[in-house]
Formats: sequence, C-alpha cells, structure tokens
Amino acid sequence: MKNQDKCHKKIIKAGFFIFTFKFLVFNFLSILPAKAATEEPVLSVVQSQENQQQWAEITKRLQAIDVKYCVIGLADVKSAADWGDRRVLFLPNIETLTPAQAIALETWMSKGGNLIASGPVGSLSAPGVRQLMRSLLGSYWGFSLNQTQQMSPSKTKSQEWTNQNGLFGKVHGGVLIPNDVAAQAVAVWNSPDNPAAVVTTKRSTLLGWRWGTNTASAADLDSTWLKTALNRHLSASSNNKKKVEGASSHCSTSVAAAPPSPTLRSAAIASTSPPSADEIDQLEQTVRLDVAPNSNAPINNNEAIALQQELESLIGRVESAHLAALAYAASSGETVTRNPSLKGEQGQLASNRVRRETSSKEQAIAQAKVVAQNLPQLIAQKNYALARQQWLATKANLWKQFPVNRRLAQAEIRAVWLDRGTIVKAGSEKELAKIFDRLAQSGINTVFFETVNAGYTIYPSQVAPQPNPLIRGWDPLATGVKLAHERGMELHAWVWVFAAGNQRHNELINLNSHYPGPVLAANPDWANYDHQGKMIPAGQTKPFYDPANPELRQYLLKLYEEIATRYQVDGIQLDYIRYPFQDPFAGRIYGYGKAARAQFQQLHGIDPVNISPNQRDLWQKWTAFRTQQVDSFVAQVSQQLRQKRPNLILSVAVFPLPEIERIQKLQQHWEVWARRGDIDLIVPMTYAQDTPRFQRLAQPWIASTQLGSTLLLPGIRLLSLPTVGAFDQLQLIRDLPVSGYALFAAENFNNELQTILSSTQGKILSATSEPIPHSQPFKTAAVRYTALQGEWQLVLQNDQLQMPATTISDFNQQVEVVQNTLNQLATSPSASNLIAARATLARFQSQFRIWMRQKATDNPYQVKAWENRLTTIERLLRYGERRLR
Repeated sequence: MKNQDKCHKKIIKAGFFIFTFKFLVFNFLSILPAKAATEEPVLSVVQSQENQQQWAEITKRLQAIDVKYCVIGLADVKSAADWGDRRVLFLPNIETLTPAQAIALETWMSKGGNLIASGPVGSLSAPGVRQLMRSLLGSYWGFSLNQTQQMSPSKTKSQEWTNQNGLFGKVHGGVLIPNDVAAQAVAVWNSPDNPAAVVTTKRSTLLGWRWGTNTASAADLDSTWLKTALNRHLSASSNNKKKVEGASSHCSTSVAAAPPSPTLRSAAIASTSPPSADEIDQLEQTVRLDVAPNSNAPINNNEAIALQQELESLIGRVESAHLAALAYAASSGETVTRNPSLKGEQGQLASNRVRRETSSKEQAIAQAKVVAQNLPQLIAQKNYALARQQWLATKANLWKQFPVNRRLAQAEIRAVWLDRGTIVKAGSEKELAKIFDRLAQSGINTVFFETVNAGYTIYPSQVAPQPNPLIRGWDPLATGVKLAHERGMELHAWVWVFAAGNQRHNELINLNSHYPGPVLAANPDWANYDHQGKMIPAGQTKPFYDPANPELRQYLLKLYEEIATRYQVDGIQLDYIRYPFQDPFAGRIYGYGKAARAQFQQLHGIDPVNISPNQRDLWQKWTAFRTQQVDSFVAQVSQQLRQKRPNLILSVAVFPLPEIERIQKLQQHWEVWARRGDIDLIVPMTYAQDTPRFQRLAQPWIASTQLGSTLLLPGIRLLSLPTVGAFDQLQLIRDLPVSGYALFAAENFNNELQTILSSTQGKILSATSEPIPHSQPFKTAAVRYTALQGEWQLVLQNDQLQMPATTISDFNQQVEVVQNTLNQLATSPSASNLIAARATLARFQSQFRIWMRQKATDNPYQVKAWENRLTTIERLLRYGERRLR
C-alpha cells in the first residue's frame, strides 16, 4: 500500500507494490593488488547504510587479500561514470538500488566493467531493478537456507580457477537461481539437488552468502573467494584497457567513515520517496530489452525466448478480450455496440466503426505473429537492434487493439483501496460522494476504506484513544458506508493491525517524528523493538506493536468489534498483519517486545535477545513463536467477529514472497490462515510495472493448492503504470483462475482509467444486479458459466472449434447440463444441489480437454483461458460450500 513501510513497498510491489526506495549514503575506498605493477586501485567497493554495520568486518577481509581498493558511496551514484573507472566493482550485500543506479550499472558493464556481488543483491529494490540485476548477474538469490551447509565445487561445471585451497567449507547462505544459459554454478550446496552457491558469467560473479558477516562465513573463506574472483576478472581483462572508458576516477583511497546520519525529517522523506516517473519509464524500457531499444547489444537465448513468448501471450490477451466483448454484445442483444438504442444512421456509424476496429485488430495480430515468428531468426543473425525495435513497435500496436470501448468484463470482484489521504482531502460527504460516483461508474463493487491508520481511527471511536486529527466535523466511515450501499457497492474497513504509527503522518500533523502514535503513547508496554532496543527498525518509518501482548490483542479485538457492530461494513481487511521486515543474517532482527520476551523465556528458559541465527534449533523456535503470535491473532479476529457478524467478509493484504522467506523475514504465514478458513480473501500485493512480471509474481499463488477454499484477489498498483498497461494486467487476471482484482489506490485513479473501466466493466442498468463472488459465490458461478457458454457459441457459429457434427452435439448437450445444475444451485442453494453441480462440472472439465484438443493446437492461449475460467467456477463452488455450512 502507499502508506506502508519501505520494505513493504519494495518487495512487491507483488510486486505490491507501492514503490519506495532508500536514498542511501555511501563512501568508496580503493585497493590494489600487492603484486600489481602500478600503485593504482583495481577494485572499487560499494558502501551503504545496509552494509554499514558489517563494514568493520568487510574492511578486515579486504585488507587481508593484499590489494589496494577504493570505496564509493552508493548515494553519490547518479550515472554510469559514478561507478568508477576501476575494472572490477564489488557490491557486498547491497539489497537496495534505485532505477537510475541499476541502469547506470548496466551501462558501466557494457563499457567493460566486471561485477562481483554477494548476498541477495537488489532484492529489496523495485521489481524492475531486480529483473535488471538478474540479467547483469545471470542469476539471483532465490531463498535463504535454514542452516549452515557445506559448500563444494560443482561436479558438472568445475572451473580451473576454483581448484585451490580455502574456497570451500561451511557457510550459511542462500540458494542462487541461474537464469541465463551462459551462467555457470561453480560452487554448490551439499543439500538435495545441489543448488547453486556461486554463479558466474563472463563479466560477473555472484556469491550466495552475505560476504563479510561472521554469522555467514569465516573470514579466510571470504577473503579467498574475493581474491579468486578478482583475479579471474582481471585476468580476463588483461588484454583490455586498465580502466572503464568514460568513468570517473574519483573515489576514496582511505577507509570510509560511517555514512552521515540525515536529519529525522530528511530520513523520513528519503525512505518513502518513490522513484520519478522518468526513472520508472527508463527502467521499464531498459529491463524489457536489457539495453536501449536502438542498441545492438547481444540478446541471449533465454531473453529471445522470453521476448517471443511475451508477444504470443499479448496476442492471446487481445484475442481473448475481443471474444469476450463480442460474446457480451451477442448475449445482450447488441450486434455492434453497447447501446441497443442506437438505430438508423447512428447505428450504421457504430457498425462501421466496429468493422474497422475488427479489421485493424486482425491486421495487427497477423503482423504480430509474423514478428514473433521471426524474432529468433533476427537474433540468430545478431540483428539485435532491429529485433528490439520490432518487438517494441509490435507491443505498442497490440496494446492499441484492446477493445477498451466495449463491455467485456465477467462477474468478478472489482476492488479499490480508498486511502486515508484521499478521504482527508475530500473533507465532506459531498466531495466523498463524487469519489464514490466515479468508482461506481467504473464498475468498482468493493471498496477497501482506510479506517485505522498509524494508530488513529477515521471515525469517532469509543475504544481508540484518538481519531485522526485531520478529520473534523464529520464521520467518514459512516458516510462511506452510506454512499457505498446507495450505489450497490460493498465497503470493507481497511485497518492497520500491528503497525502502530507512521513518521510521515507525524510530519503531516506537525508532531515529532519519534512520536509512536496515540496507542503506544498511552500504552508504552505494548511496543515492539529490534535487537538494539529501537522501536522503529533502522531504515524504516513505522513503530510496531508486540503481537504477544495480551492487552494489546484485546484492545485490537475490541476496536474491530466496534467497527463491525457500530457500522454496517461488509467486511474488514487486515493490513500490516505481520512483523516489520527483518533479515536475521544481515543483523536486522525484530520482535523483542516486553511480553514476547517474557513468554518465550517462560517456554524455553532463555531470553530471545540472547539467541543468534547461528543457534539453529533455538532460532527456529523463536521464529515459530513470533509467527504463532500472528497466526493465533488472525484466528481470534475471525472467531470473534464472525460470532457478531456471521456474514462479515475477512480479507488480508499480504506479501507475495516465497513461504519460507516470508516466515523468516515477516512472520506472515497466510497459507495457514487460508487453510483454516479464517479468512475469505487473500489479496497479495503483486505490484509490477509490466504484465509478464505481474504474472510471475501472482502465478505461484494462483496455482497453489495450499489455500483451501479461500479466494485469491491479485493486487495491481496504479502509480506510474500506463493506463493500457493496467488494462493489460486486468485482462490477464480475467484469463487466469481468480475471481477478481484489487487496485491500489484511489488517489491514482485518473480520468483515462475511469473512461476505460466505465466502458469495459461499468455499471449497467438491468433487472438483476451483477453478483459479487465473495457474497454470492453460487450465483457468480452460474453467471460466469453463462458468459463462457456465450463465447463457445460464438466460435461454434464461426466454425472455429473444428469439431465433427456428432461431437458438437455432445458438447452442446453437456454444456446445457452444467448450466442447468449451476442455475439450480444458484436459485436453491443446498448440499444436494452443490454435490450435483460439482459432479457435473468435474465430468465436463475432464471431457473439455478432449473436445478442445484441435483448438488447443491452433489457439492454446484461448483454450487455457477457458480451462482457467472453469477452474474459477470450481473454486467458487468450493468457497460457496464453506459459506453454505
């Protein structure tokens, strides 16, 4: 979310995310091999606030390898020249880079620079930065290992330069994932499947542990690896110039001092400042094609395949959108336009317009298919610039073919986060009504209304110590409920759970940035702390509650009960339902509240402050203890609120990180909440600046079998996302087995987006209202199946399924059987009708693959989209069964 802490926004934002970046302060030192013929440094080392706590150990190891080095401050890096003119650059444990820095690094390497990196490099950066770093390094940090592992040379890709003493031993690191055909795993972990521990390319080396930290590895092993990697890159560059062309020669050749601490105000601003639109646009273009579009820089095989597949998928989305629009028009009695009242000359004009659009679409798709088919040949001929230019032009032309002026949406959850800033800016019922009017006209049917933010309520509470001081003279929550229900929309109260305050909010209301929020100010024993006793983790902007504190838990339960009983909200969404971001092996640890320490010591006989990540068994118990505090609170909220309001919808806004990594870093185990049935909706913040990355973030959870009957609602971040790019992500969602989407946030809901959404999914006047999946799952299943049936009828009429007449007859008969059972279930929900519907649907799904065998050869994307929609119906029945009980 927009108001969430730096790490919350950087990890997703899914890609979820909203994007914020640390503006880090670094210094840069210089080192030179003792045996070198010159006295100039050959290695540049990057220093940042992230590795500052490790800098003493990093310096010892650098000095041990007997080379002269220079140090560069990351905050000073604005262009390629700022990375220095030394041939080799070392990024020790740098997890945050801005788009400008990542692009500058790519340019620097293209001019001859070599890169050595360690740890989860770039992992806290925006999705585009992470993607670019993966390209530069040929691999990326997949996940942390739970314990120390023996590192050994690779048996399949051993390199001569790794055959020396001191390189291999026990290390606590992470699994590296090679993503380039040229990448080689030269060291592996002695665990199942021997995952990569060190990955190299011609111009890069990635070490799979946090170099320079005693908790990860021994100093001798670190020094040996760095010296070996440095010699490899220097040897490979021996015939080249000694320096990188056009780069700056300025860097410090003495040990760098600690980065200066910015003022509290500037730190708060820096840690929450998003990249500029220009930076994001530049980054997206760079990441998509690795280098500038007119560049003739090489494109490797993996990149070539990805470019071809992305075009083919986009073609599929465009065709799928047009089919949905045509099917809707046919089902509603419209032949060419959404407005059936158009007749005569006006109707003829509309008919001509649609015919022109259809012709343009068919021509664009035919051209795109040719480009996609020819891309591998262009790349094989090393005509990289032309390949890039054709790819970009084709993508832009396909985007123009989306039928954004015709209705095509199915029954789905269409949610938006209505943020506190937008509510405050409205200032009255009259102005808030204008916002709800825009949302309703755009077809939004669910509003996540920010109700508890930074410890303040948006309404006059009898439980909370203080309502938001920016709200005067009205009750926005009561007004919001009234406005939503008048427009046939649902309103869900969006609450911050364990985040207690916000430095940015303190600035808005002229309070000291250290103010922890009204709840912690009144109840300091409820506070949580990091391992250094700080309430706000280093580099973050929010204090957190201690989830283990029973008084705090009772306060929150009482507060949520007040919201659910005083106001007719349709649901409650839990945000910040986690601990703040941590990284134990980088020295960032959190959770040492007074209650948590006392309870853990009583259970295990030791104060958790005295446990280190190297104490495997105790550390796992400490992680499990904190995770359980969050898990049990979600269960409490679910049980208590549903006793008061059985039909209240509970949702959670969560990180789409891999499960093990998420538990280690956030103690957020939402798979458990889903399997137990504590929640109705999971909303992963799958925030990404392009559709392929959005799909990669969302796909693991869409395909997951660990979510029980809980519905999944991927989040889309609108900030800096082109409107047609947002629509492209919406179309992808409609072709995947999910029940809708959530847009972040209302403040980024611009006029262009409103126009497109109003046309493609806007509210229509009809005798019956369109169902919302989480409120009417059985009716939604029937309506969505009817839409599918319309698409099949359309392609049958155009003889596009290529079935024999007898098969068509059987297909149509079975289609009707499923439709009848779903309609009966929607009309009369019962256990027996549900059993019948699920049985007929399962039989139909098994036969569908056989019926569509030929169609799948000709148009695999469309057939897969149909299968996904059938899966969505199956999941709606499963969710409906839970609500029926």
